[in-house]
Amino acid sequence: MKKYFYDLHIHSCLSPCGDDDMTPNNIVNMAKIKELDIIALSDHNSVRNCRAAIKVGQEVGITVLPAMELTSSEDIHILCLFADIEKAEAFEDYVYDGMLKIKNDEELYGQQLIMNENDEVTGSRENLLIVASGIDTYSVCQTVESYGGVAIAAHIDKDSNSLVATMGALEKDMGFCAFELSKSCNQSLFFEKYPSYKNDYVYISNSDAHYLWDINENINFMELEAPDAQNVIAYIKSKA
Repeated sequence: MKKYFYDLHIHSCLSPCGDDDMTPNNIVNMAKIKELDIIALSDHNSVRNCRAAIKVGQEVGITVLPAMELTSSEDIHILCLFADIEKAEAFEDYVYDGMLKIKNDEELYGQQLIMNENDEVTGSRENLLIVASGIDTYSVCQTVESYGGVAIAAHIDKDSNSLVATMGALEKDMGFCAFELSKSCNQSLFFEKYPSYKNDYVYISNSDAHYLWDINENINFMELEAPDAQNVIAYIKSKA
């Protein structure tokens, strides 16, 4: 087992709230500069820039997991990690079918750019991505698992779009095996308030970066046999 440094919640220029400089090459190379081993590209309700980032990661020696920050039907953010890009893209198709169809206003929300591995724009998402999907919180874990992934309750210490803020508590019958704490979370105070969470769940801390400079330094790590998607997902599910 070896320590591998990670940041599993990074937005690209596909997210309307993500900076246009958050291109596949810029993200992966910033992760390289910051000496990270594993990252995940996790745009709102989409994985369409993951394939390009994975290719760049293979070139520079960074493991890139396909991921998505899903918005549940209750407007709760769920971080979904996948082992396979094809299954991740199939999951996006399923999500997209059930999403509210609202045309994106680029002047109001920002662009939603799809890029290839050379950072060339190949398309965009016409409908707004930061809307609720048709997947509810009690079914999301099982649904994501059916696509070979794992669902993580995102930034549960935050006051908005978090499971705890919306539902009141993280409970076992929801099916989650892990949760995420935000970069700014005071973990000591959080676990004083929710002491059982530390033993009952795996927890990770990510940047939720929308700008290049917000990507985490090499602070948070996992002890894995190898820095690949299968081992990351197995680690996340270790208390399931």
